Amino acid sequence: MTVPPHPAAQPLVTERLVLRPVRSRDVPAVTRLWTDPDVRQHLGGPVIESVVRIRQRRIVGAPGFHAVVRAEDGVLLGLVTVEDGGRDGETEVSYQFLPEHWGRGYAREAVRAAVARALETAPSVVAVTQEANHRSRRLLEAVGLEHAESFVEWDAHQVLYRRRRGAASRPEELPRGRTASAPRA
Repeated sequence: MTVPPHPAAQPLVTERLVLRPVRSRDVPAVTRLWTDPDVRQHLGGPVIESVVRIRQRRIVGAPGFHAVVRAEDGVLLGLVTVEDGGRDGETEVSYQFLPEHWGRGYAREAVRAAVARALETAPSVVAVTQEANHRSRRLLEAVGLEHAESFVEWDAHQVLYRRRRGAASRPEELPRGRTASAPRA
């Protein structure tokens, strides 16, 4: 009897994207994600060369790391990471996209799909971003995560967002008569 692979091991296909394990040919684009000052603006700055070399050796096929590629041409757009038990035992989602692909809805589409997949087995999903990263905060809210707490980490103000299994992903998905509550500042 053949046991089907865990859903997280299967490529995740959306309308325009494929989220799949990182391959050797993806390493140059993924390296750009770690070293580009614009991508790393709210992530502590570019990663130092010695750490990049270690990551390059470990990223190919690593569990939880998903290369986000455009379905029509296979171009790598970014990386979505889903880490079981990542933050205080909760599943944590994080993402980075190359600047030339910003503003086209790719990150939102990929993160929404990754969160939905994670919530098939996890009771909740969290994501952390810097308070100053307004674009990332809007993305997290758009895919149904709600502001849960604020704190200082890595010498910067951070915000943690959370979505629990069964929660509506967008305000228009809430039952009639209910509205989404605004996150507390």
